[in-house]
Amino acid sequence: MAKIIGGLTSSHIPAVGNAIENNLQQEPYWKRFFDGYEPAKEWLKKAAPDVVIVVYNDHGLNFFLDKVPTFALGCADIYENADEGWGLKPQAPFPGDAELSWHIAESLVEQEFDICTCQEMLVDHGFVNPLRALYGTLKEWPVKTIPLAVNVVQHPVPTAARCLKLGRALGKAIESYPEDTRVVIFGTGGMSHQLQGERAGLIDVDFDIECMDKIATEPEWFTQFSNSEIMRRTGTEGIETIMWLVMRGALQDDAKLIHKHYHAPISNTGAGVMVLENQVK
Repeated sequence: MAKIIGGLTSSHIPAVGNAIENNLQQEPYWKRFFDGYEPAKEWLKKAAPDVVIVVYNDHGLNFFLDKVPTFALGCADIYENADEGWGLKPQAPFPGDAELSWHIAESLVEQEFDICTCQEMLVDHGFVNPLRALYGTLKEWPVKTIPLAVNVVQHPVPTAARCLKLGRALGKAIESYPEDTRVVIFGTGGMSHQLQGERAGLIDVDFDIECMDKIATEPEWFTQFSNSEIMRRTGTEGIETIMWLVMRGALQDDAKLIHKHYHAPISNTGAGVMVLENQVK
């Protein structure tokens, strides 16, 4: 049977890709941000997953404002990246696991999540940059990947509570897969940031850190906030943090916090990386 080893959170700031591309990781501006990923990279190496499911939001490559599914699952054997305007360079193709994807899709529908399935899917910085931050830039990726896109762009967007429920359904789906497959889930996006308008540059450090603490230990806490309240506290783009709850919901309630790191500001964003590990039972 498939086994969920654990989960990671990561901001997916577009500028991260350019920093990696230009070898800026040790530059003063970037060093503390990338240093926070080192323990996560070590954990991921030891965890040795066969499949990484990346929960992220599409930035206009597959869906635009006229057609945006609430949840969309990649069901392809391979995923190519493309630049949606931030200068993302071509990467090695990301291998998929279509068999596991279709199993997840069927299980989610049975659990009353009527998810959009995509047999072709381009992936952007939201998907690519967390993988590059944690694996580096490779000619061949060491894991299979599955994109799970959440609409946090076109209103109405799903609530934090709905994302947590999706995560729990996702966990059941994965653990009912009959093949011996080790799975890690990335929850990406966030944390607080706003890119436009009078509040551009908004970062709420205290709320970000509280969110990290609570998502690790008491994820239901986050579901008390409406989307409007989350955006009031974290900025319009800060709503991306609800995608972390998909990852968290898929893990055990008592998943162990292995690593947590927060840094702000970085590219006008509060950036968090966290590692949670399921317990052997």
